[in-house]
Amino acid sequence: MSTTAAQPDAVFRAGDESYVIGIDYGTLSGRAVVVRVSDGAELGSATLDYPHAVMDTTLAATGAALPPEWALQVPRDYVAVLKSAVPAAVAAAGIDPARVIGVGTDFTACTMVPVLADGTPLCELPEYAGRPHAYVKLWKHHSAQSQADRINDLAAERGEGWLPRYGGLISSEWEFAKGLELLEEDPELYNRMDHWVEAADWIVWQLTGSYVRNACTAGYKGILQDGAYPDEDFLAALNPAFAQFANEKVAHEIGRLGDAAGRLSAEAAAWTGLPEGIAVAVGNVDAHVTGPAAQAVQPGQMVAIMGTSTCHVMNSDHLTEVPGMCGVVDGGIVAGLFGYEAGQSGVGDIFAWYVNNQVPARYFTEAEAAGLSVHQYLTELIKDQPIGGHGLVALDWHSGNRSVLVDHELSGLVVGTTLTTRTEEIYRALLEATAFGTRVIVETFNASGVPVTEFIVAGGLLKNAFLMQAYSDILRLPISTIASEQGPALGSAIHAAAAAGAYPDVRAAGQAMGKLNKNVYTPNEKSSAAYDKLFAEYSLLHDYFGRGTNNVMHRLKALKREAAATTGASA
Repeated sequence: MSTTAAQPDAVFRAGDESYVIGIDYGTLSGRAVVVRVSDGAELGSATLDYPHAVMDTTLAATGAALPPEWALQVPRDYVAVLKSAVPAAVAAAGIDPARVIGVGTDFTACTMVPVLADGTPLCELPEYAGRPHAYVKLWKHHSAQSQADRINDLAAERGEGWLPRYGGLISSEWEFAKGLELLEEDPELYNRMDHWVEAADWIVWQLTGSYVRNACTAGYKGILQDGAYPDEDFLAALNPAFAQFANEKVAHEIGRLGDAAGRLSAEAAAWTGLPEGIAVAVGNVDAHVTGPAAQAVQPGQMVAIMGTSTCHVMNSDHLTEVPGMCGVVDGGIVAGLFGYEAGQSGVGDIFAWYVNNQVPARYFTEAEAAGLSVHQYLTELIKDQPIGGHGLVALDWHSGNRSVLVDHELSGLVVGTTLTTRTEEIYRALLEATAFGTRVIVETFNASGVPVTEFIVAGGLLKNAFLMQAYSDILRLPISTIASEQGPALGSAIHAAAAAGAYPDVRAAGQAMGKLNKNVYTPNEKSSAAYDKLFAEYSLLHDYFGRGTNNVMHRLKALKREAAATTGASA
């Protein structure tokens, strides 16, 4: 376990200024940022790497192998962020903690915690420490695909009105698919569980002592539409024991984004060093909370939060159906507008997988000699190659496809390799593939009557200038970038300021505290035309492997599971 704190560039005096804390819970770490309420200045930050990271091969408590497509976490790692990163960020900022007026949080989603009535996670009960289903199921836990398929098939057969709100398909990542998996694979734990809680809400529960569901995850991940969840008859048709899932395990008070979920408890004040009783904002999702931080809450402004995965969010003033979208929710991003979501399950994760598993050792040596990371070095080697010069096209489905196919049984592919293909060329093809996947999403929104008029990037990958220019060329859109390295944490701080009453609402807080660099990258027509040819090939492969023409990827996943079941090992 390690905590790193970023020191301020200058000493800021408290004076009459007030401050808020934004806490961003990512896949591998949690980050706290201290933000000045008057102008959004980020004064100090600190990060804690989760001690247990992601358990996707073995369960830490026992060393037992996990099945394929599992991804678990330990909830107390999230509390450790409050105890470590928050006080470290305050110290780094050099402010008086008594001037902090609010706390806001965001989380990866859909990340689920099975808990007792008082919020105790089942994995913290000694008798369940060795049971995998007792732990947090991280957003990229994809083993509930068969349950998602059944939900989708039944909903389509019955003409359920909520299904089109999710582009016609719900994901294996979401609350109901994961909940059905829990019931069918460990019914004892399912029955012991009192609440099936988004981690975004669980951490707010730990801060305030009260449980409030946030409108964002309830709508996008919990199938709450027009004030109702899927009904009892529908759930019973999936499994009779699942009939009361929505009523008994999921349904709870819904908090509006930007409102206060409660006040900081004495216990949480002791953990964090912050004043007891300050406002704690309703929980939120890392992607959706970033819109106000990028001053991107108007219709047509698509924000792509690019990290291990990419989530695409945008607002519109009207409701429509977009094939394969992750959802449309009234007030899902800001009150008064319909918030749309799409996404890619693997982006930075794909690049990291390739570097960690496929790049020869000499590249690491050469990168170190050049004073570059391996990612930077590979980019430098390939950035001046003519577009299409590698003779490759890839599919970016190494973690399945979230949009627009909504199928986590799909897998990655690289076409065109020869005995002369170089390591860096495949790396470039993977970079381009993620941009092609984004173009599919953008074109689907455009064709559905929700035009994307501006593309804004937040997240760690915006540091790669070559990648950003490729996105601009492939999308044929200018790209603006958030003027913050901590977009989600800044967004959470903006919500904290609204919750504390410093601004009338999130939009006003975002206008004052958000930061945006306009049109940093613009498309080059010659490059765009060249990329159009590669995109045409990507589109052919996309439909051939992704729309049922050839189900080889599904069959290979099935064989992988069968082999793992036979050997008893994780695959």
